[in-house]
Amino acid sequence: MPEQLIREAPRVRPGRNGGAPEQHFDIAIIGTGFSGLGMAIRLKQAGMRDFVVLERASDLGGTWRDNTYPGCQCDVPSHLYSFSFAPNPNWSRAFSMQQEIWDYLRDCARRFGVMPHIRFNHAVTTAAWSDDAQQWRIETGDRSLTARVLVSGMGGLAEPSIPPIPGLERFRGVHFHSATWKHDHDLRGRRVAVVGTGASSIQFVPKIQPDVGQMYLFQRTPPWIMPHRDRPIDAWKTRVYARFPAVQAAVRNTIYWSREGFVPFFVHQRLSELPRRIAMAHLHEQVQDPELRARLTPDYSVGCKRILISGEYYPALQQPNVEVVSTGISEIRESSIVSADGTEREVDTIIFATGFHVSDAPFAERIRGREGRLMSEVFAGSPQAHRGTTVYGFPNLFLLLGPNTGLGHTSVVVMAEAQIRYIMQALKYMRQNGVTSVDVQAWAQDAYNQRLQQRLQDTVWNAGGCASWYIDARGRNSTLWPTYTWRYRRSTSRFDPSEYNVRTAPRTSVNQQAHAVPV
Repeated sequence: MPEQLIREAPRVRPGRNGGAPEQHFDIAIIGTGFSGLGMAIRLKQAGMRDFVVLERASDLGGTWRDNTYPGCQCDVPSHLYSFSFAPNPNWSRAFSMQQEIWDYLRDCARRFGVMPHIRFNHAVTTAAWSDDAQQWRIETGDRSLTARVLVSGMGGLAEPSIPPIPGLERFRGVHFHSATWKHDHDLRGRRVAVVGTGASSIQFVPKIQPDVGQMYLFQRTPPWIMPHRDRPIDAWKTRVYARFPAVQAAVRNTIYWSREGFVPFFVHQRLSELPRRIAMAHLHEQVQDPELRARLTPDYSVGCKRILISGEYYPALQQPNVEVVSTGISEIRESSIVSADGTEREVDTIIFATGFHVSDAPFAERIRGREGRLMSEVFAGSPQAHRGTTVYGFPNLFLLLGPNTGLGHTSVVVMAEAQIRYIMQALKYMRQNGVTSVDVQAWAQDAYNQRLQQRLQDTVWNAGGCASWYIDARGRNSTLWPTYTWRYRRSTSRFDPSEYNVRTAPRTSVNQQAHAVPV
C-alpha cells in the first residue's frame, strides 16, 4: 500500500452569510458505483480518513442500484467484473445478475469501512474551483462543503436518454426508461411498445414477453448478437475459491487475457469475418423465418455497436404476441404510436430502452474550473481528458471512467482500478512535495488525445459503418479506449509531474500560502 497520506478529521468552517457551518475535506468523491467506491476503499487502505463520498440517492451502487429491469445482467464474466483486491468466491453464475452485483458493492463498502464516509441524498448541483483558496466549493442542494481535491465517479451510464419523439407529452398511458423501471406497473395483458434494441432491451424483452398482451418492438438498427455462455457456478467451485483464493485469482487472470484476445477483431477489420460468422450462425439457428431474419441482420461490421449476448432474445421475437417494427417512429399520440410508414398501433405502455447520455457528459454542466469556465463549455460537445483522468483548466480534479476509458471487449473495472492507482500516485506526489494543486498542461492533454484518436481512426468502432453512442456530436469517438487494457494500465502506471502545472506552498512554520512554481 502507499504510505499513509493524511489522517485528519474533517474541519468545520463558518457558513457563508451566517448560514449553517460547512465542512472542509481533503478529498471529496462523487458517486458510489464501482469507481467511486474503489477510490474510497483505496484511500481508506492508505490510511486516509479526511474524505467524503457524495451520493445523490439513498443507497449506494450507481448503475447496479438503478437498473432493476427484469433480466438485468452483466455481460462481462463475474470474476472479472469485480475488484481485483476484493474477490468474491460466492458468485452464483458465470455472468452475475443485477441484485448480486449490487449486494457485492454494498458488502465491499461495509467490509472496507467506507460507509461512515458516505453522505446519502447529497446530489452535487455545482462544483467550482477557487484559485485563491486552492480548493473546490461543492454545493449539494441547500448544503455546501469544500475540498482540496475532487474525484468524480459519475459514470457514463448515470443519466437515461429518452429521444425527443414528437407527441410524447400527449401520451396518456404509462411510459418510462428501462433504467427507471416502474415495478408497480403491471404489464400483464398490456399493449406494450419497446423503443430500442440495445443491451437492456435484449435482456428484458424475453422476460416480459410471456406476460404482455401485445408487444411492438421498435427497432432502428438491429444489433449483432452472440450466443450467451452463462451457466450456474458449481458449489464445489465456490468452496475451492473460498479456501484457495489463488485459484480464483488464476481464473480471473485467464478470463482477463482471453478477453484481451478479442481486441484484434475490433482493431483490424479484416479479422471481423470470424465473429460475423459466429453471429450469423446464431441468427440462422434461432430464426427460421427468412423475412424476419433479414430485418434482424445488421448492415454494419461486427463490433461497430456494442456486441450483445443472448440465447433468449431471438426466440422471444418470434412469439405470436410480438411484432418487430423497423420503419421508425413518426409520432406518439394519446394512445398510440405512428410508425414512419403511417401505420398506427394502439399502446398503453411505452418502455424506452434508448441508452444513456454518454458523450454529452451531463456532469460537465455542473463543474466550473479556472475563470469560472464550465467543463461543458470546454468540452464543446466532444469530451477529452489526459489519460481519461485530468482536464486542462480544472486543477485537483480527477475523473474516473472519463473520456475514452470505455471498453468494447472487457471489464471497465480494470480501467477504473488503473485510474485509481494513478490518482493515488498524484496524491502521494502532492503530499511529499508540498503541492497545493496540479493542473494538466494543455500540450500534454492535446498530444495524448491526438495519438489516441489516430489509433481509433481505422478501428471497427470508428469505421464499421454504423452510428453509435461511441461517437460524439463532433464526430469524434470520445468514449472508447482503442486498444488493450494492459496498455492503458501501463500508460497510467506512473504520475509524471512534468505533464502538469504544479503549484506549491512555501515550507514555513507560519503559513502555507500557495504560489506558482515551475516544474
